[in-house]
Amino acid sequence: QVQLVESGGGLVQAGGSLRLSCAASGRTYSPYATMGWFRQAPGKEREFVAVISWNGGRTDYADSVKGRFTISIDNNKNTMYLQMNSLKPGDTAVYYCAASLSYGLLKGPSEYDYWGQGTPVTVSS
Repeated sequence: QVQLVESGGGLVQAGGSLRLSCAASGRTYSPYATMGWFRQAPGKEREFVAVISWNGGRTDYADSVKGRFTISIDNNKNTMYLQMNSLKPGDTAVYYCAASLSYGLLKGPSEYDYWGQGTPVTVSS
């Protein structure tokens, strides 16, 4: 059973920081090719935040988070991270991690095969 479990969400004031984690399990014979973070605010569609190749060599970010968020991966722990700094109220959303068996800096939700349950992030002004 493939599982992605997010943690690290919470309530933070504007300008603060949070680090999200996504622990992957259940796929021991071959790593995922690509992993990503998405978010969904109330009443809005799920949107791309950041993506990383499984070996960590390639990353990309949504324009809205560039320079503030950093995606990383620890293959030894099968865990992906999203360091979020200088948070804004507009970053408030449920954050989801996702894994794909396909290669490339994938930005579309439909390109991902597995999803976590989401972790809420609330940024107060």
